[in-house]
Amino acid sequence: MSASILIIDDDMELCALLSEFLQLQGFQTHAVHDGAEAVSHCKANRYDAIVLDVMLPGLQGLDVLRSLRQFSATPILMLTARGEDTDRIVGLEMGADDYLPKPCNPRELAARLRAILRRFQGTSGEETPSELAVGQVRINPSDRSATYADCDLQLTSAEFNVLQALLSAAGTVVDKESLSQQALGRPLSAYDRSIDVHVSKIRKKLAAQGADKLIVSVRGIGYQFAITREDS
Repeated sequence: MSASILIIDDDMELCALLSEFLQLQGFQTHAVHDGAEAVSHCKANRYDAIVLDVMLPGLQGLDVLRSLRQFSATPILMLTARGEDTDRIVGLEMGADDYLPKPCNPRELAARLRAILRRFQGTSGEETPSELAVGQVRINPSDRSATYADCDLQLTSAEFNVLQALLSAAGTVVDKESLSQQALGRPLSAYDRSIDVHVSKIRKKLAAQGADKLIVSVRGIGYQFAITREDS
């Protein structure tokens, strides 16, 4: 069954162009052009992924993102103005999974959506990895849940992917390029802070449960999930 994509953008001509291309690529699409309407629509309908423009009339894209994350874990890819790093970083901090600058290449959008869906849903035909635990941190790939001391960390799809990559290599350094490939399904571009922001969010969610300093920064390289004496 083809994946269903919701496009939230006030540019009707762009929505029609992206929808037509994505449908030719095998996706099902639906478009909404207003932020408040999009939130209501998402409460009544389910999609496999959402494409969200940051610049919307009325309820802004970041406000829509904040509202959606209160009730939905659906992967969200933001469309941001080229060069607007602040919007990208804030969006990732608020729970977006990835971003593309506008105007975007429809082929790249389709590729990004496939990468997000592949990591969110699991690749067809692959055996689901078994549950993984390091200390009190535990992840279950079958339902994509992550807990610390049995408390749900409520990770986004991208955050789950990052944590899974770090736990799988616990005790060793994982470079940012590898994390980007494993978690986002794409190379890390110049000045791209996506991985840094996702790691920061994971750290905050762990700290809220009383667990800090579990993910160590290795300057100029990447990150390491620390193994304590109690874990070994």
